Amino acid sequence: MNKFFLQTFGCRCNQADSAAIRDGLCRGSMRETGDPQDADLIVVNTCTVTHRTDRQVKQAVRKAHRENPQARVVVTGCYAERDPGALASLPGVSLVVGNAERNRLAEIVAGEAPETCGKIIRTPLDAARDYLLAPTSHIGGRTRPFVKLQDGCDARCSYCIVPFVRGPGRSARPEEILAEIRSLIGQGYQEIVLTGVHLGTYGRKMARPVKLADLLRAILELPGLGRLRLSSIEPMRFDREIVRLAADNPAFARHFHIPLQSGSEHILRRMKRPYTTSRFLDLLDFIRSTLPRAGLGTDILVGFPGETEEDFDGTCEVIRRSPLTYLHVFPFSAREGTAAFGMPDQLPPPVIRERARILRELSLSKNLAFRRSFIGQELKGITLAKEEEMGECVVLTENYIHARVARQGLVPNRLVTVRIDEATSQVTRATIIQP
Repeated sequence: MNKFFLQTFGCRCNQADSAAIRDGLCRGSMRETGDPQDADLIVVNTCTVTHRTDRQVKQAVRKAHRENPQARVVVTGCYAERDPGALASLPGVSLVVGNAERNRLAEIVAGEAPETCGKIIRTPLDAARDYLLAPTSHIGGRTRPFVKLQDGCDARCSYCIVPFVRGPGRSARPEEILAEIRSLIGQGYQEIVLTGVHLGTYGRKMARPVKLADLLRAILELPGLGRLRLSSIEPMRFDREIVRLAADNPAFARHFHIPLQSGSEHILRRMKRPYTTSRFLDLLDFIRSTLPRAGLGTDILVGFPGETEEDFDGTCEVIRRSPLTYLHVFPFSAREGTAAFGMPDQLPPPVIRERARILRELSLSKNLAFRRSFIGQELKGITLAKEEEMGECVVLTENYIHARVARQGLVPNRLVTVRIDEATSQVTRATIIQP
């Protein structure tokens, strides 16, 4: 067995987890292939945030076995933690590995007989278990490595299954994080993305607590760092010192993703989200006044039980008033085990779909206005990938605009400066002015 194929569902934390899985398998003398039909081992790293994702995972597992019945299929990640039996029963599944054992996956696979069928390997996730930062040097062709500083969550929002499948909040030690980032810089990566399940809580439960802002300051002082970007941070744990730090450091990407979930105070209380819309807007206004060109994104959960037309209209109004530049819209999906699962006043799916459509249209409108505001201006960015069929490559600007530029012999992983030339509903076009 010497070739593996790795398929990842879900968030940036899952992508970071997959990088660690990939690293372990490569260290074990296996080689990655992009073709599942050419693989001896197929690993599916799962998400379980919605019922739709569960269906997609099962379809992927069945397809993998159908198209390559000789391969061993191993399933891990959050769905494997939540309902391992459902996955172990699928045809062709050799192993189901829970999140506590995920970073040992290469060792587990090597120690199990090839004929193993439907075996579940899962131990409890607990706060006493240290969160050990796994290497992420094998990022699977991506330009920007995701370094996961923190795992687990103690918030218990009423709709969220994540604390049950990721366990309590745990943080990696600062020295391990700095060593990993030094390694990634040494390998030539120009932009590094820091991620976590509840990133704003980083370091709070350590024997000697560490502030996220202090860790970021230490990272920014590392020689050779090109650009540092943060993934999602919850508003109730967002330290404004981070914004000031970004303002003082050109290597800090001007981009923040801060989940709102709802613009209705009534629904926020039912969600057990401990903030108000006015507090959220005040935070965004502070960021905008400190970093006028920053990209600002959010998550909206639409169709939560009891969400009235008035509640939904309130969400739309908050978004219109805000300086947000894009939305990620998620239709509510009741997950067994969460407080929201048994709530009355569940909304009909057609109502949820229509509200999601309205919010996505609002997101497109705000994002277009944001992109158009930079026409004729220069922005720093990083080349992501070539689009050979279009004769173009993609540059991700520091404020999260994906711009297409005419191919000029560029390769991924290069920091460049672009001038924004055009912004339409479909595409942003730019010109490289400083390769």
